[in-house]
Amino acid sequence: MKEFPHKYKASAHCNPNDPVELTSPGLDPISSTAPPEFGGPEGYWSPETLLVASVVDCFNLTFKAIARASKLEWLELNCAAEGVLDKQDRITRFTGFDLIASLKIPAGTDSAKAKRLLEMAEKNCLITNSMSAGIELDISVEVAPAPAAG
Repeated sequence: MKEFPHKYKASAHCNPNDPVELTSPGLDPISSTAPPEFGGPEGYWSPETLLVASVVDCFNLTFKAIARASKLEWLELNCAAEGVLDKQDRITRFTGFDLIASLKIPAGTDSAKAKRLLEMAEKNCLITNSMSAGIELDISVEVAPAPAAG
C-alpha cells in the first residue's frame, strides 16, 4: 500500500442537453444524470446511485482485505445496499444506509469468525466512515455443504 495521504481525481463535463460525462485518469467514462426521482431519465447512473454503489463496493473490498489478513476461507459474498435520501433540518441528505450481506463459507469454516469479520468490514469501510449517515448491517452466513465423499 502507498503512503498516506492518497489523492483521487475525477472530472465532469456536461452541456445543456446530454448526460454528465465523468472521467478519471485511466478509467472508462461514466454517464450520469439526475435520477428519475428528480426528473431525470431512466437507465443512467446518478450521483445518488453512485454513492450507494460506493458504499456497497467499499464494504465488499474491505471485507476481502480483512478476510485475507485473517485467513478466512470463503466462497462468495453478495451484498445489497439501500440509501435513504430525506430532508433533515431542511437539508436534503442521505440519512442512512441499509446493507444486507450474505456470505457463503465452506464447510468447516468458523461461522462466528466470518460474522465478526463482516462486522469489522462495516466498521472499517472508509466510505461510510467519511459520511454522517448511519449504517444498518444485516448479516447472514451460509455454510456450504461438504463435498460428497467419492
